[in-house]
Amino acid sequence: MSLKLRKPTLLFDLDGTLTDPWIGITRSIVYALEKLGAPAPPQRELIWCIGPPLKKSFETLLGPARAGEADRALSLYRETYEAQGIFENVLYDGIPELLAAVKNAGAFVSLATSKPRVYAERILEHFEIQPYFDAVHGSELDDSRSDKAEVIAHAVKTERLDPAKCLMIGDREFDAIGARKNGMPCLGALWGHGNEAELRANGVTEFFRTPAELQEYLLY
Repeated sequence: MSLKLRKPTLLFDLDGTLTDPWIGITRSIVYALEKLGAPAPPQRELIWCIGPPLKKSFETLLGPARAGEADRALSLYRETYEAQGIFENVLYDGIPELLAAVKNAGAFVSLATSKPRVYAERILEHFEIQPYFDAVHGSELDDSRSDKAEVIAHAVKTERLDPAKCLMIGDREFDAIGARKNGMPCLGALWGHGNEAELRANGVTEFFRTPAELQEYLLY
């Protein structure tokens, strides 16, 4: 394998792409719903909440009659997530090796996540992968810039990136939609919580079952 990059700029999603946050996120969602006295589905039924903006997920979970309580639910979620849930998280096998390889090959590496940036930075530090990133972009705690297309657009503008030289890497349809809206392709990470069907339906044509497969593709 040579160290020639397919694209010089790589934007990585976080949840479901670099780490598996299933336990922390779903447990914190259940906590918030129970605090509000709302029905809480079993954690295994909340996988769909990993990826989209969390406030929108709470609006769906609470239903039309209580959707106005989504902000309160988000605050309750953060009570336990900030203290414990943020680290109920697992780094996927092969991710440090992938990041090291593309960084050593000269890639500009950025995070592009709908998760609040302050949380994302703590997670990167916790797993000791922050040194591989040239930039970290995410939403804000006031829920602004929570849409993935907005996050990517912010990264492009702030870092003065050329979308034609970028690749978005993610596991959910939101990554694919956000990439397409910003004029760049998306690579599908099938080890995450999305699936090939939802990604393919939104324009993804390249899929990878492990970080090692993706690494081989990116460096050729």
